[in-house]
Amino acid sequence: MIPFRDTIPCRHTPWLTWSLIVLNFAVFLLGWFLPEKTLTHLFYLYGLVPARYGYPEWAQAARLPAHDYTPFVTSMFLHGGWLHIVLNMWMLWIFGDNVEDRMGAVRFLTFYLLCGVVAGILQVYANPESTVPAIGASGGLAGIMGAFFFMYPYARIVIWVFFLPLFIQVPAIAFLGAWVIFQLYKATSGLAGGEVYADVAWWGHLGGFIAGMILHPLFLSPDRQAGLDAKRGIQP
Repeated sequence: MIPFRDTIPCRHTPWLTWSLIVLNFAVFLLGWFLPEKTLTHLFYLYGLVPARYGYPEWAQAARLPAHDYTPFVTSMFLHGGWLHIVLNMWMLWIFGDNVEDRMGAVRFLTFYLLCGVVAGILQVYANPESTVPAIGASGGLAGIMGAFFFMYPYARIVIWVFFLPLFIQVPAIAFLGAWVIFQLYKATSGLAGGEVYADVAWWGHLGGFIAGMILHPLFLSPDRQAGLDAKRGIQP
């Protein structure tokens, strides 16, 4: 099952959400036409490689600047394949517009990037020996989902039952709660056996979601909230 859309209308055009989607696809398409060796080098240089910061000797041998922290941001605009970017951008399309609607473009962008950075920090801390680049918008996206979880818990998410012409509606709190449980399971299921999962930044997803839950009240626009209250007939 995959989410198809939500039922919350927006009062403002989500220009920033649309811009992020266009930018991510533009970067992906530019990389698509690069030679594989060059693209791999760019993933290591601009992706988030945890060992780069915990093992400076390895970073030096791999010719990666150990004190360059820009990958905590640049990694958010890199994707490894069509499925990766389409799923991330689809989720951003569903949840980003409503969060931006309550924050405004500048606050929303700051919030998105901050959640992505927090996600990257937790991923590095949880898997410091990994030499696999962590790339993708998932950390910032998880922050948006964490904000949506508290802002619109009873909004309806329309779910498409895969391979069937069937659409069902579930509360956002149920869909996002199930998503968090799945991330937590994947992040912790290998700990007992001492396994390390490097294919997906599961801890980064959880870090972004937690950051979104905690930080989103700081980024809500008072002006937009006042407009929403006025529309609902609520007096200040």
